[in-house]
Order: sequence, then C-alpha cells, then structure tokens
Amino acid sequence: MMKSRRYNITILSIFLIIVSGCDLDRFPLDRPSSETFISTPDELEAAVVGLYQPFWFDADGANWINIYPLFDVLTDIAWERGDTKFQQIGAGIHDVNNYFASMVWNRSYLAIGRCNYLLDNMYRVQDLVDESTFEAAAAQAKFIRAFWYMILTELYGDVPAIFNTQTLDEANTPKSPKDVIINQILDDLTHAEVLPEIVPESSRGRITKGAVLALKARVALYNRHWEIAANAAKAAIDLNVYQLDDNFENLFTNSGQVANTEIIFDIQYDRVNRYHQGPMQFNTRMTQGYSTKIPTQSLVDSYECIDGKTIFESPLYDPEKPFENRDPRLKHTVVVPGEIFGGYQFETHRDSVKIWNYNTTPATRVDNQDVLNPYASFSGYCWKKYSYMEDGLAWNRSRLNFIFIRYAELLLIHAEAKGELGQIDADAYKSINDVRRRVGMPALQGLSSTEFVQAVRRERKYELALEGHRLFDIRRWKIAESVMPGPLLGRIPDGLLASAPYIDENATPNYESVTNRSSMRIIEQRLFNPNRDYLFPIPRLEVETNTALEQNPNY
Repeated sequence: MMKSRRYNITILSIFLIIVSGCDLDRFPLDRPSSETFISTPDELEAAVVGLYQPFWFDADGANWINIYPLFDVLTDIAWERGDTKFQQIGAGIHDVNNYFASMVWNRSYLAIGRCNYLLDNMYRVQDLVDESTFEAAAAQAKFIRAFWYMILTELYGDVPAIFNTQTLDEANTPKSPKDVIINQILDDLTHAEVLPEIVPESSRGRITKGAVLALKARVALYNRHWEIAANAAKAAIDLNVYQLDDNFENLFTNSGQVANTEIIFDIQYDRVNRYHQGPMQFNTRMTQGYSTKIPTQSLVDSYECIDGKTIFESPLYDPEKPFENRDPRLKHTVVVPGEIFGGYQFETHRDSVKIWNYNTTPATRVDNQDVLNPYASFSGYCWKKYSYMEDGLAWNRSRLNFIFIRYAELLLIHAEAKGELGQIDADAYKSINDVRRRVGMPALQGLSSTEFVQAVRRERKYELALEGHRLFDIRRWKIAESVMPGPLLGRIPDGLLASAPYIDENATPNYESVTNRSSMRIIEQRLFNPNRDYLFPIPRLEVETNTALEQNPNY
C-alpha cells in the first residue's frame, strides 16, 4: 500500500483546500497560502500525493466502486441495473443533463487543475530538493494530466486545452482540436520517461517508467499513431520488468496482487482509508451480492472454444453443455450457471428454486436467491472479476486493487499497432500468442494483416472485460453502431440456446439462426445514433457558463 508520509492527512488536506479553488487569504495563519504553497519539500510531497487522489473516482462520491471498470457497463458486454445515469448512456437515451457525463468531465478537469498547479508552482522548491525528486514530481504530474486528457478526448472529442493554472478571467476557454491535445500529452509522456523502472514497496502504486511507456502506447494506439504505439509498447516490454502471471485469476485476488509483475499501474486500497464495494455490486445473490452490474449473453457467447474456433464453428461446442470446452477466461471472468461460487451452487434456471450450499458439512439444500429474489441477475450471469472476498468484511469494504494498466494489455497494444502497420512479424505474433498461451489457448499463425488485427480485437474483448477498455475500443474501431443498438440479451430463463449463434469477425454473436432466440430474456432495448453517440455530451452547465464552449453535435 502507499503508506509512509505520503499519506500525511494534514498536509494532504491543506493541499486539497488550496487547489480546490477556495478563496484564501494572502497570508493565512492557520494554513499555507496559495501565494507560497509549494515552498518546502514536505509540501511538494503533499502536492504529489494530491495528484493521485482523483484516481479513486467512485460513482457516487463515497467508498463505493472505482469508475474505470464501470465504463464497460455502457457497452455491449455489460449492463447496470440500479443507476439510471449509466443506463441512460448504455441505452442511448442520455442528454446534456446526464449526471455521469458531468461527473467524468468535472473529475477530469479537477485532476488536470491539480497537475497544472504543481507544475506551475514547484519551482519554489527546486533548490531545496535533489534533481531526481524534482524531476519525478514533474513527471508524475505530466503522466496524470495525460491520463485525464486521454479520458476527456476519447469521451468528448475536442475539449478545452488547459495546461496552466487558470485565473477567473481565463475561464471562458474554447475547445482545442483533439489532435493538438494528443500531441501535447504524448510529448509530456516522453518527458515523464525519467521515472524509475521500479519503486520500493513503500511507494507501491507510484507511477513508473513502464507505466509511462504503457500509457503513451495506449494514447497513441487510440489515436492511430501506430508507430509511436508499437515503439512505446516495445520499449516497455524490453524493460524486462513485467511478465504475465501464470494464473489469470491471481490478478483479481488480494494475495495474488502482492508483488505481481503483470500489474503496471493499479489503484491502491485498504480497509481503513480507502475501500470499495465491488464484491457487493458484482456478486451473486447467494453470496450477499446485489448483482447490479452484470455481463451479457453476448459476452458469454463470444468466448472461443479451447480449439481456438468460435462456438458456431467448433465441433467441441455442445449446446446442452455450453460452458464446457471454452476459453478458460470465460469462467475466470464470469460466474456461469452450474459452477460453485462462494460455496454455493450457482444456477439461474427459473425452476431451480433450491440449490446446494457447500459451506455446510454435509451440504444442504437452501432457497436459491439467484432465482427467487426479484433483483437477481437480469442476464443469468454475474461477474467473477473484482468479486473476490477473502472474508466477510470484503463484501462492502474490499481492499482489492483496481488495475488500470497491466502487461497483457501492453502486449495486445503492441500486437495491434504492429498489425495496423502491416508488420506481422515474430514479435507481433509473440505478443498476442503469449496472452493466449497463458490460458492454454492455441497460438495464432499465418494470418493476413486484416485477420491479425481482427484477432487482436477479439482478444481484447476476452482478456480485458470489466477492466474499462471496451467503451474506448468500440468507439475507436467505429463498431459501436453495430454492437450497441437493439435488444440487450440475457440467457433463456428456463433453458438453453438450441444452437450456437453465428459469431462475426468482432466476436459479436448474431442469434438470427437460433430457433429459440425469442425465448431469450430482453434486458432492455438500446439505441445508438452514430451522428451523436460516439461522443458524450458536454455538461449543460459548462456550456452555459463558458460562452466560448460549443456543445457536441446533435445534443
């Protein structure tokens, strides 16, 4: 955990007050003045700590759940039951008053403002700290500012480019072209490469050179700078600091995250100062979960069989045993009917009103809340990622870290960029095949550039579900207009699909040929307007108060 003096609450609180925009006296007696902060090494350290605070961005302002994985509930692979601000965007019925879109905008600029403040004021301590400390503080600020501008530009497109602390007179700032901002943050990330490759355990959670290179690769990939993406990803790979964990599920357990060399950048939690309710939101009803954020039938059916073929093509697929002989990541990611989870038999067939409780000796039959409870999973499935509970306290006070960047994503960035460049060489195959081999899936070979890129896209869906990448992927690939509109489907409540659906090149199922498709549960009907919905709306209040700011098209 990020312990030590970095968590001096008094110093951190002072910094948060200063950068929040509150009016301070010129020389207040009870706290540092905005005219003199940052003036000591301790204040510089407190300012750096304050840069990290926005990463613990939760959806309702409390210790609930980190926002980044929740981007997936706005896509084809997931759904949110209980929060209409998410539902509205996923369903395509949101407008300029959408609270979620406003939260992301406001949090991003809050974080950017803190970075600007540090960069504009840290000169006061340049002669009081050693050069490496000074450079590391600036590098962390540039990384974090780049991260939040990545969020803004991917979700809203052109946005105000604010790279210095603003005065009130400068508040009316127009949009800058997205490309201009991307070039600036790529340059910032190049400067941030001065950070160390490894930090001591006492600084766990701090940004490293590998995290900088990985974010640079991600930003470049998102914006079709293929060569920059490929080179940055390769540079991070060649650090030889990271490797894939042999056990995929380790990544999402408390013990497995300790000193895990696959994790490049994650957000640290404990049970005292920072915790979340991920297990409560994701888990099954039998394990005290609320099942509010759930995977869809479309995600479940997209996973290949263990021979590397889709369930539509593979002779290993049995419609009567649909979860057998499948890519192991399906069951690492999703709790599927028929398995044991949390000591209970998980079953969502509507006739399974009693199930086995294996937490008792001998096992006993108990009422099945995953069928009887009216708010049980609407799709018939639950998430396994981020649902881990080491004990009863973890249900609503989980200390499991949320992963923002990991080595598997870095390998897939490298593979995709190489594919887009038409450089399908041994390095490119190694990157994607290492990810597949980790879970026992067969290696790919002999693909054209187009086939290779499509394979990487599918691999990102299998590997990274519920890690916040899907929303950005379906937008940058311009497939959201294909995968989002129409009925969002769950399992057949009292049976199974009669046959496998057709799976297209993006690993998206099409159920037209399935004879009992009409029995599938329709969770909601979704819309997607390609002339509008590739971007979020800019919050109404922002457009009204900043007269130089134009709303995004068709809102």
